[in-house]
Amino acid sequence: MTGGLTIDRIDVSYGPRSALRGVSLDVAEQEIVALIGSNGAGKTTTLRAIMGLTPPERGTIRFEGTDITRLAPPAVVKLGITLSPEGRRVFPQMSVEENLQLGAYLKTDKAEIARTMQRVYAYFPRLLERRGQMAGSLSGGEQQMLAIGRALMARPRLLLLDEPSLGLAPIRVQEIGQIIREINREEGISIVLVEQNANMALRLCQRAYVIESGAIALSGTGTELAASEHVRRAYLGG
Repeated sequence: MTGGLTIDRIDVSYGPRSALRGVSLDVAEQEIVALIGSNGAGKTTTLRAIMGLTPPERGTIRFEGTDITRLAPPAVVKLGITLSPEGRRVFPQMSVEENLQLGAYLKTDKAEIARTMQRVYAYFPRLLERRGQMAGSLSGGEQQMLAIGRALMARPRLLLLDEPSLGLAPIRVQEIGQIIREINREEGISIVLVEQNANMALRLCQRAYVIESGAIALSGTGTELAASEHVRRAYLGG
């Protein structure tokens, strides 16, 4: 496909243990694609492969026509892909604003950085209120906002979100979901959303993939997978 992301039959292992087997998926420009599955199924490994953190042994990953299969993470970020990792991983002894500035570490245009930060604060007003506060003192929901905001500071064209709802109260899950939809619509950013909260993921996405034991088991639109008996039984509690 032209533009967007194409993963073609990648295999990833951790030592002797196979983590991904022949995984293929596509993300079109300005599309939200969800990747759902149980814990340990290979969702996070897929994101790590895209970012160059765990390169595949076989297969290819292309972004906007460029082969990124063997690129190091800074080169991947420079091309326009960023990751908001599972567990947030903010720097607790640094302020909110310092954490955000780290997200723009490859940017040199100070005016652009300032404009981007204002956009982030527009999406997350609570971060603006707490801009001088140490990140470690934020609530779980606020730390998740900070992790997403930090990823946005690099001005990505593809945003990878790893379990953004993990550990959050239902009202915060709803809030994060709405912000993800706004970022996609208003910024035109493609998003890969990795979630164990399949209900949330399938509501937000245009298309979705189910990954089981390191392989793609099902794919389709969010509506199609939400109606799948297997998905309802295994992931939606139905």
